[in-house]
Amino acid sequence: MSSRITKHLASLRSEGRKALIPFFTAGDPHPSVTVPTMHAMVEAGADIIELGVPFSDPMADGPVIQHASERALLHHVGMRDVLAMVNEFRQGDNQTPVVLMGYLNPIEVMGYEAFARAAAEAGVDGVLTVDMPPEEGHEFVSALHGQGLDPIFLLAPTTSEARIGRICELASGFVYYVSVKGITGAANLDTDEVARRVELIRSKTSLPVGVGFGIKDGASAARVATVADAVVVGSALVSRIEALQHESDKIPAKAAEFIRELRTAMDG
Repeated sequence: MSSRITKHLASLRSEGRKALIPFFTAGDPHPSVTVPTMHAMVEAGADIIELGVPFSDPMADGPVIQHASERALLHHVGMRDVLAMVNEFRQGDNQTPVVLMGYLNPIEVMGYEAFARAAAEAGVDGVLTVDMPPEEGHEFVSALHGQGLDPIFLLAPTTSEARIGRICELASGFVYYVSVKGITGAANLDTDEVARRVELIRSKTSLPVGVGFGIKDGASAARVATVADAVVVGSALVSRIEALQHESDKIPAKAAEFIRELRTAMDG
């Protein structure tokens, strides 16, 4: 059976449109803001929500997203809280795919099968675990597939051609190309190089290719949208949330404003 992610991306492709995937950390700066922000971003044009699970040592993330995790952890937001937020979001939106992005430790604590069951029951569609090497992920992938969830894997600028093929065989939903070497929020996005790498990835898989890291504004989102199937924006959104951490009631509207800017640029 096709997942919500697969159906949604196929629908966009048939319309000649590219997916916009905003990332932010669940519970940042306060748990009460997360679900209203998710709804506001969908209304503004987000296609898939990538929701970060707060973690104490987010090794792939730069300072902006690390601080977001720290703010959420001040409120003791853990995996079960994040699943409860997704469940609450589903009360008002049963269409928009939700991908959890995080690290393996909280999943290991629950156990693969228990996590996959709980995530599916909450309404999660895909799971991206940064520190799960695909070569060691068969048991986890099997648990996800057993619940109809898509395992989303990262491909780096340094990933070899052979390994791209192996990773794509395990993935479903879409694959996520990290457009710059280094951590989230890094600079120096080279669209020509991204185009070359996306072409290589497409020679190995029919899955849609999302591109993230280094996309900061409408102009960079529009450039990436010319070569990728989906544009993932994280640090630029999270920095806007951080700026309003003491006025959290303003965050949904501010997030929506940024999403509309990106959507307009991408559709232009």
